[in-house]
Amino acid sequence: MATTATQQQRHARLPPSLPPRGLSRTEAAAYIGISPSKFDQMVADRRMPRPKRLDGRVVWDRIAIDRAFDALPDEGGQVSDNPWD
Repeated sequence: MATTATQQQRHARLPPSLPPRGLSRTEAAAYIGISPSKFDQMVADRRMPRPKRLDGRVVWDRIAIDRAFDALPDEGGQVSDNPWD
């Protein structure tokens, strides 16, 4: 994932131990390991959350993405609260 100078500046303000809460579309897609176009499909079909609008910018809540990712079925098609099942 290529980052823009603006993204690098924004992330440089945070300590390395504190990831940003709001992610751009490309950051959100990279966060879960998929392409931006696949991320768009998953937002459209509600497997991933819709973004929040902050003035003229849209950002995805990293914690909401975590919850949506946890709710995705495993390869066998099952959704489990226990990650070891």
